[in-house]
Amino acid sequence: MIDGLAVIDAHMHVPRLSTVSPAWLKWAEDFGQDSPWRGVFGPGGDPVPARFDALLDAEGVDTALLFAEYSPRATGIQPVEDLLPLIAHNPARFRLVANVNPDVHPDPAAEAARQLGLGAVAVKLHPVHGAFSPEDPALRAVYELCAERGVPVITHTGGSIFPGSDPSAGDPQLMRQVIADFPAVTFVLAHGGRGQWYNEAAELALTCDNVWLDLAGLPPKRLPDYYAAFDLAALARKWIFGTDWPGVPGIARNVRALAALGLPADILPGVLATHATHVYLAPLTPPPPAPDA
Repeated sequence: MIDGLAVIDAHMHVPRLSTVSPAWLKWAEDFGQDSPWRGVFGPGGDPVPARFDALLDAEGVDTALLFAEYSPRATGIQPVEDLLPLIAHNPARFRLVANVNPDVHPDPAAEAARQLGLGAVAVKLHPVHGAFSPEDPALRAVYELCAERGVPVITHTGGSIFPGSDPSAGDPQLMRQVIADFPAVTFVLAHGGRGQWYNEAAELALTCDNVWLDLAGLPPKRLPDYYAAFDLAALARKWIFGTDWPGVPGIARNVRALAALGLPADILPGVLATHATHVYLAPLTPPPPAPDA
C-alpha cells in the first residue's frame, strides 16, 4: 500500500537482460535513470526474485502483472518461462501476462492457451513491436479463446521509440471492429493511445463498456493535457494504473503524482487497484459456494 491505498502495477517488464535488444536496454536506462532497477538483476543479467520482491515491497506495490513479449523486430524475446521463477517466489504478489505474435507463433491461439495454462491472467498483443495488425485473421482464434475463458486482452496503442516498430499499428481505431465483434472480451488499451491517439483511445473507453485504458508509460502530471478534451474524472473511471517498469523514475513516485491530480476520493482507489482487480483478478476468484438448500 501507498499512503493507505492498495496499489496494483498492471504493466511491468522483468526480462532476462540477455534476451532483450540494445534498444530496450537504452530505453530502460534513459527512462528509469532515477530508479534502482538495475539492482534487481544479478551479475549475469537475470532478475533475482527476492530482490524484485523487496523492491516492490519498498515501493508499496501489492500486486504486479509481469509481461512476456515476443517481439524480435524491436525489443527482443522475453519468454514467458523466464517469468515463472518470479511467480513461484511470491505468487501472492506476482501475476503472469501472456504474449503472442502471429509472426512468431504459427498457431497464436494454441500458444495463448499454453501460456494461460502456465497461469497467465491476460493475453497481451503488441502489434506495434511485432508489426502486425490487431485485425490479423490469425488473431481471431485468440479473441475467441479469450471470450470462451473470460480472459482480458491487452493491446498496445500509440507509437514506439524502438527501431523495427510499426507505429501505424498502434492506432486504436484498428481495434474498433475487433471490439464490436467480441463483446464478451474485456479489452485494455495499453498506454492509452500514447502520442497521437489519446482522443481515439479515450472515446473507445467511454463508449464501450468492455474497454479500459492502462496508464503505463504516461507521466501522471501530463494526463490532464493528454486528455484535455474529456472530463478527467469520468475518464478516470476507465483507467488502470501501470508504470511500464523499468522505464519509469519510480512506482511510488507515479502513484503520488497521480494522487496529486485531485481525482475524487471514490475514483482514485479504483485507478490504483480496484479496476485492475475487476479486469484481471476477479475472474480468478471462484464464486462462494451456494448455501445448502
